[in-house]
Amino acid sequence: MNAPQTPPPCRLCNGFLWPLAGLALLLALWWLAVHGLGRDSLMAARFAPETTAQAALALAAGGEIWQHAFASLRRVAYGLAIALAAGIPLGLLLGSWAAFERASSTAFQFLRMISPLSWMPIAVMALGVGEAPVVFLLAFAAVWPIVLNVAAGIRAIDPLWLTLADSLGASRREQLWHITVPAIASHLLTGVRLAIGLIWVVLVPAEMLGVNAGLGYFILDTRDRMAYGELMAGVLFIGLLGFLLDWLARLAHRRWSGD
Repeated sequence: MNAPQTPPPCRLCNGFLWPLAGLALLLALWWLAVHGLGRDSLMAARFAPETTAQAALALAAGGEIWQHAFASLRRVAYGLAIALAAGIPLGLLLGSWAAFERASSTAFQFLRMISPLSWMPIAVMALGVGEAPVVFLLAFAAVWPIVLNVAAGIRAIDPLWLTLADSLGASRREQLWHITVPAIASHLLTGVRLAIGLIWVVLVPAEMLGVNAGLGYFILDTRDRMAYGELMAGVLFIGLLGFLLDWLARLAHRRWSGD
């Protein structure tokens, strides 16, 4: 007798219904926390889901939140570009040059373990108040996963590929573009995804360094104005943008990997 076949999983459930159920549960817990545990607190009522929803609709209809989002995304792009420009060459050296790895790996690991936010006072003293220290902190946070993942990609290359390329008379540049770059692309995209996550965590506190636009500035401004509905809506908007950035990075990784 043949064993009963397990029905295939519902793609609609896995791709839409289960995530929606998880968000609904999170919303229910939020409502219970405010109206259950915090029912006697006037402060808790200001962070209620319905108050946040009204503020979110008002912010979406206006243009202020979009201006702050654009300022933050511009800084993210600058920080990621600087991290890529510095991280890819360092990763190539770290993965392909044993002497450089032995000399620099300890220093890199030491610097990597320093929280980017701990550099905030030094960044302000060295670069002044404004865009420069914010972009520096974002780039410092993002460079390490790029360096380490590119180096891991280099080490994962099969030496037989390089031997074959040498036997066919391929130049160093041809080996770089036809063997190294395709081989490390998946690792690099993984590093970029991790870098985006770190950048997004560092972004909000970094934007409290005296800039006059950005999502971090918006959070401080709503706190000072005691606009708590807008503050909570801004927190959720930060989470939504971060989720979309991570989704784009995962999509690029899946497209390249062919998953």
